[in-house]
Amino acid sequence: MGEIILVAESGADISPELVQQYGIYIVPMHVTFDGVTRRDPDIDPQEIVDYYDRTGKVPKTSGSNIDDFNRVFDQIHEEHPDAQILYLAYSAATTVSYSCGVLAAKDRSYVTAVDTKLVTGGQCALVVRMAQKIAKHPEWDVQTAAAEAEKLVKRTHVCFVPRKLDFLRAGGRCTNAKALLGNILHIVPLIDVKDGLLVAVKNYRGRFSGVIRRVMKEYTEQYRLLRSILYVMVTPGFEEPMRAVVKQTADELGFRELVWLRTGSVITAHGGTGAFGIAGFEEDGRA
Repeated sequence: MGEIILVAESGADISPELVQQYGIYIVPMHVTFDGVTRRDPDIDPQEIVDYYDRTGKVPKTSGSNIDDFNRVFDQIHEEHPDAQILYLAYSAATTVSYSCGVLAAKDRSYVTAVDTKLVTGGQCALVVRMAQKIAKHPEWDVQTAAAEAEKLVKRTHVCFVPRKLDFLRAGGRCTNAKALLGNILHIVPLIDVKDGLLVAVKNYRGRFSGVIRRVMKEYTEQYRLLRSILYVMVTPGFEEPMRAVVKQTADELGFRELVWLRTGSVITAHGGTGAFGIAGFEEDGRA
């Protein structure tokens, strides 16, 4: 069978090392500061934090457009003319990226698209696992790979917790009063991704180190996550002591490998300073 090349958006937060290791192509998403739009991969996420500290505002984020996909699809086709492209998309319920990617692929018989219904580390986990599966199965055609991805989507879970509610307030996602009360009482929401939508499913109260431990234990139990690997996403400002809490808790839960992901500017604009999240695979069968 011909080569299968994977494509995802920059909002998947796939590290440069993983991109290089698995030959993944990244389509940029975008961030707009005061009317000036820039590519997500060109922005250090610390700029998002500095911009908020300076202005009290959160920059606007937007998905990949048709031109972005055309450039990446053309590049792949020029470099690998016999390859099939499997585009594993950022949740279509949250952005225009998927619809733009499908439109760009309309007259390209070598492009197949799958909505992962995931964001950030969840999408990364799925893309990397699919790269590993494809490497193990060189006999697969792109339709077989796409079907496997669809199955894996149902077993991939991702959540995140903001450290404070300031960015959610500035972005219009909660009121000033709710953000102030939440920060005073140390209340933060758990954002779970359900059928592609980001849903606040539960509030946690207390020291953030304790919240981290509770989220990891409860989320792992709720979805019966495989202990082979856990992806951990952190935004700028996630301190070393908190990393130690994550590592200790992961060890206690029996996870054999941790993959740390530094979020890009798109996810940082939503999560704010010092946020964290986890992603993994449900135990139903072998991921």
